Amino acid sequence: MRDAKSEIDTGERFAFGANWTRFLDTLDDQRIRRAEQSLQQMLGLERFDGLNFLDAGSGSGLFSLTACRLGARVRSFDFDAQSVACTAELKRRYFPGHPHWQVEQGSLLDTAYLSGLGRFDIVYSWGVLQHTGEMWHALENVAARVAAGGRRFVAIYNDQGYRSRAWAWIKRTYNRHRWMRPLRLAYGVLRTWGPTTARDFCRLRPLATWTAYAVERGMSPWWDVVDWIGGWPFEVASPEAVFRFCRDRDFRLQELVTRQAYGCNEFVFVRTPG
Repeated sequence: MRDAKSEIDTGERFAFGANWTRFLDTLDDQRIRRAEQSLQQMLGLERFDGLNFLDAGSGSGLFSLTACRLGARVRSFDFDAQSVACTAELKRRYFPGHPHWQVEQGSLLDTAYLSGLGRFDIVYSWGVLQHTGEMWHALENVAARVAAGGRRFVAIYNDQGYRSRAWAWIKRTYNRHRWMRPLRLAYGVLRTWGPTTARDFCRLRPLATWTAYAVERGMSPWWDVVDWIGGWPFEVASPEAVFRFCRDRDFRLQELVTRQAYGCNEFVFVRTPG
């Protein structure tokens, strides 16, 4: 298996795990509850009792935690050792010694490793596939882990054509040239939050949208900006391309949320029995 640390050290990968480690300092019960609600809403389930949940690229571990709180048997893995440590830390804080939550290191591109995991009722991979360097291979591997009648919840960056290519250049240079990182971050904050913040000030509601950002998924606007600017490798896909890829592998689209700009399009697919 490729080594995440060596890729980070050579500027070929963003230190996602280090970013998530800082995010854990902001995590509280309110954020956890909001993340839980977002998972329930997209999957159309109130409880996950008796269901097997695979968090494929667990990152901070927040959504492994919410799945465990909802009653699922959880298997979490990530390529980045620091992300694995974050997930393990959340298990230690909230479910120490829990026999039905396993945390380990693994790669979405390691077909043999994934095959050994078995099948799951819910496979969750939010904003991860596009950072593997081989997105379609990773999506194929994830598809194979879904049991008949099971759900697959994935989120993939929206394809914006030339804008996506420009962002790819920004992300690549952010990781390869450390001295450029403050400039890239400043540009990212202004580009992604500047217009919204200006509108809030004009409406006499300064920073209202920034403050309310966590409502959507329990995440942090600042650490999400850092993740967005630094997130390399980086690939994108149109909603149509993801839909066709999954349809051709016997998946039916259940839920869809699309983004017109920088964010991830969200998909919930159900695997056709048979």
